[in-house]
Amino acid sequence: MEETVKQPSSLKFAGKVQDYKLLIKFNLSFMVVFSALISYLLAPKVKEFDWAEIGLFFLGGLLVTGAANTINQIVEKDTDALMKRTANRPVASGRMSVQEATTFAVLAGVGGVLILWHFNFLTAALAAFSLFVYAFIYTPLKKVSSISVLVGAIPGSLPCLIGWAAGNDDLSAGGWVLFALQFFWQFPHFWAIAWIAHKDYTAAGFKLLPSNEGPTKYSAIQAIIYSLLLLPVGVLPYFTGMSGLVSMVVVLIANLFMVGMCVRLYREMTVKAARRVMFGSYIYLPVVLLALLANKMA
Repeated sequence: MEETVKQPSSLKFAGKVQDYKLLIKFNLSFMVVFSALISYLLAPKVKEFDWAEIGLFFLGGLLVTGAANTINQIVEKDTDALMKRTANRPVASGRMSVQEATTFAVLAGVGGVLILWHFNFLTAALAAFSLFVYAFIYTPLKKVSSISVLVGAIPGSLPCLIGWAAGNDDLSAGGWVLFALQFFWQFPHFWAIAWIAHKDYTAAGFKLLPSNEGPTKYSAIQAIIYSLLLLPVGVLPYFTGMSGLVSMVVVLIANLFMVGMCVRLYREMTVKAARRVMFGSYIYLPVVLLALLANKMA
């Protein structure tokens, strides 16, 4: 009899945990905090791995990112319900109330910013600014104009500056190089996702591809242009003394790989080619960041 009582409780708890993972978009949040953490470790003042500090930074970053993603789902609950890929999200599906999600967003956002303040005020301020721009400017702008992708690339790149500020107490050149690397990477990455989910996004009223006509040669050319911009940015970590020659070669190869995939998208103009760009970009970022860290010079 006890087992029959406990089993539903454990299942309910597991379901709630899963809902919160969906609410904060855990996989996306993890990738965002990963780039911030690598940027923190790349800062010249960080000479060794302090696992307590790393854990604290990761927690603070995850809470702030999770809060931003939660607000995004609250604002977009009606449109999320219209799209197959997002209809199962907890707020859109009705499994979680707006009040519960809002309470979590406030607690996570404030808690995350306060944790990051442990490193310095600059880190906390950048995190709060990033949350605000993503949740309250980028999110509503997605239905107005494709310029939203440019706006969204700012909070999407700020984790690099946040990590650098936490490790170096400033916004010196190295942080801006990492910011630029992640900034230009986002365009082919996000446009590939928008290409794949174009029908869903259009039905929900989102304007995310650079061409008003959707997946066109123009959109593919834009992806090529931004992937090409990664080439000069990719050599800057070497010339600023952040990382060594080996990492520069790895980054150069990775950048050429991105350009090649975007050119292939232009030639083929298929969802399959867009999916190749998307998955390739997922591989690109950790490879580049880990190569820079492994060959850190300062």
